[in-house]
This record gives sequence, structure tokens and C-alpha cells, in this order.
Amino acid sequence: MLEKKAILVVSFGTSYRQSLEENIGAVERYIADSYPDYEIRRAFTSQMVIDKIKRRDEVSIDNMEEAMNRLVKDGFDRVVIQPTHVMNGCEYDKMMAAAAPYEDRFASVKYGKPLLGEEKDYDSLIQILLYETESFQKDQTAFVCMGHGTEHHANEVYERLNVQLRKSGHFNYYIGTVEATPTLEDVIAEVKKEDYKRVVLLPLMIVAGDHANNDMAGDEEDSWKTAFVSEGYEVECMLKGMGSYKGVQEMFLNHVTAAMQ
Repeated sequence: MLEKKAILVVSFGTSYRQSLEENIGAVERYIADSYPDYEIRRAFTSQMVIDKIKRRDEVSIDNMEEAMNRLVKDGFDRVVIQPTHVMNGCEYDKMMAAAAPYEDRFASVKYGKPLLGEEKDYDSLIQILLYETESFQKDQTAFVCMGHGTEHHANEVYERLNVQLRKSGHFNYYIGTVEATPTLEDVIAEVKKEDYKRVVLLPLMIVAGDHANNDMAGDEEDSWKTAFVSEGYEVECMLKGMGSYKGVQEMFLNHVTAAMQ
């Protein structure tokens, strides 16, 4: 009898339909194409996002407990759990805690790492960011990447990425966060030290959802775009979540493959 195998792709989630399709859906499809003998399942760690989609679209998306119960019920033998989280922060911890009680219900449960789960991932992501922003390159341009930020100790990934950018000679790239450090004020202070005329803003997030569309690119007084315009910069916004980058999809696929091995 053939073993039943599944890859559960776990995301924070987004209620933005286009981002769900172009970012999370794209990662899931990329993994599915590479592992046709595995069934691809989806789970979100944000119950708030799950509830919003259910109310608005009458579409049910599993949380972790529901996804694991369904895998047990459907008789899967081997499960690989691959997060699309950027780091091993709060949402990753939540995922691991929810999966742990089910481990003995399967012949095998393996876990893939988040996007920045290994040392080499930092260099890989930097190369991807350089490639994706190539068409925006002009003289006196600063690239400001907006991360989410967290109170979790994993927030240090942003500073590590900043350091790695400097080490590799990319001094016009800056990392800030919405909800932790480095703050928007920190980034503006750094950008002002150099002679830039133009700032390109882009999300350092898997989806271009609420933070990207409103906190970053919105016209409100407290948006990052408004803050840089107020400082006299010409501002452009790249409204693409990292899940749509082929290079990022490949990174997640590599983590799936490493988990299987």
C-alpha cells in the first residue's frame, strides 16, 4: 500500500485576495510542482485573518490544530511542515507548539526552516533583493525594506541582515520594522547621513498586505511614504510581497528538501 504524504505549508496569512494568490499561493504552487507525489495543504497561524476571510468570503482556511486533525483523519503517513514565516519568531513558535501533540500520530513529521533559518539564507536573500530591485536602480537612490518586527528575540534577524548588506558592500539598502527595531525614525536618520534624492520602499514580508499597502505605501500622515516625502525625498513604492519572488520560492523549496533529508 502506497504511503500518503503531505506538505503542510503554514503562513501567518493575509486577507488581501491578490496577495494571498500571488504570494502565499505562489509558494504553495512552487513546492507542489517540485513534489507532485505529496499533497499540499494550507494552514494559517493568524486566527484573526482566518475569521475575516470566513466572514467575508465564506471560505474556510484551517488553523494549525484543524490542519493537523485533518491530516490524521485523512490517513496521512508522512508530513512535512514548511512555514512561510520570515524568522523563527512568535508565529513559528505557535506553529511548532500546535504541531507537537500530533507527532506520534504519523510515521514521520519533519519541519522545514523559516526563510531566514540558516546563516547562508541571509546572503541568498540579499542576492534576491538586489535582483528584484535592479530596475529601480538609479543614482542617489536608497532602498528601504520594511520588515514586520517582533518583541521576540528573533527580531535580531533584521539587524543581522543590515550587517550582512554592509559587509557585502550594499550600503544603499536599509532595513526597518513596523513594530520593533530598527524603527522608521532609525532608518530615516541613517538615510539622511548620505546624499540620496530618491527612496524606494519595499516590503520585507512574504505578503504585500495591510502593512505594505497602508503603513508603508499609504497617503496617511503616519505612513513611511509620507515620512520620507516630508523629508524631501522622491519616493517610489514596490508593492510586491516576497512570496512572489522566484528566488524566495526556491529558498522555501530548499528548506522543504532539507527537512525531508
